[in-house]
Amino acid sequence: MSQENVEVVKAAFEAWNAGDMDALGDLYDPNIVVRYTDGWPEGSKPNIGREVVVRQWEQQREPFDRDTLEEIEVIDLGDRVVMRQMWRAVGRGPDLNIEVTTVSTLRKGKMILLEFFWDHAQALAAVGFSE
Repeated sequence: MSQENVEVVKAAFEAWNAGDMDALGDLYDPNIVVRYTDGWPEGSKPNIGREVVVRQWEQQREPFDRDTLEEIEVIDLGDRVVMRQMWRAVGRGPDLNIEVTTVSTLRKGKMILLEFFWDHAQALAAVGFSE
C-alpha cells in the first residue's frame, strides 16, 4: 500500500499545479488535520476538515498569478510520505520561492494528517528517520 500512498501525494501535487482544488480536496479525508510549523505566515493553529483546508489553500494562492509545487525528494515510509518540495509563485509583489518538507499520513487512500516543517532534518526526525 505504501507506493499507493506516494501516488496519492504526487496526485495532490498534480491537482495543485493544475489549479484543480476539487481534485485536491478529494484526496483528503473529510476530517483531515493540517499542522503548520512555527513561524508559518498564516499562523501555527491547525486547520481541521477538508473544506477548511481547501479554503486556506485557495486564500494562499489568491495573491499570485501562477504558482507550482515542485518535488525535490520523496521518502516512502508506508502510511507516511515525506515530501521535500519547493513552492514557486509569481504575482503581485515579490516572487515566492519557499522550500518546505511535508509529512503526509494516509489511511485508506486519503490524507488524514499533513504536517509542515521548514527544516528537512526536523521532519525526518519527527518520523524517526534520518538521512
